[in-house]
Amino acid sequence: MSDNVQNPAPKPDPNAWKELLVGKSEKVQKAITNHHKKYNCAQAVACAFAEELGMDEKELFRIMEGFGFGMGSMETCGAVSAMTAIAGLKESDGAIDAPASKKASYAAAKKMLKAFEEKNGSVVCRVIKGVDTKKVLRSCDGCVEDATAIVEKYLKGEL
Repeated sequence: MSDNVQNPAPKPDPNAWKELLVGKSEKVQKAITNHHKKYNCAQAVACAFAEELGMDEKELFRIMEGFGFGMGSMETCGAVSAMTAIAGLKESDGAIDAPASKKASYAAAKKMLKAFEEKNGSVVCRVIKGVDTKKVLRSCDGCVEDATAIVEKYLKGEL
């Protein structure tokens, strides 16, 4: 055997992401686990709150599908889109003939988006992922974690 033979690099641990769950809230753990079950960022966050939203998780999963990958074009982050959807689902009065809840929905969404942008520097997927700048601001798991934590605060009235 030659002295020049190198050992192959060790394979990465496919379960290493589970370390992200340590010390996190139940909802953050669920959202990150969802993301690793191949939910997109929007689905991962929204589906973590299916029970609180009074919605079937499968239906919520279907609704949120088009919001992943920055609405399919690396624009608004999917995790941010989920926060916005949750604001509407919680604040809307559902009064189709005379809606009076838009202001509350917009205010809730604005608070959550502001909190996310303050933490991550942007709400735009391509900016967060550093597509043009090569400077990644946050991982997708990190965005899912942050959005979920922000929704938790919102639902507790702490935002």
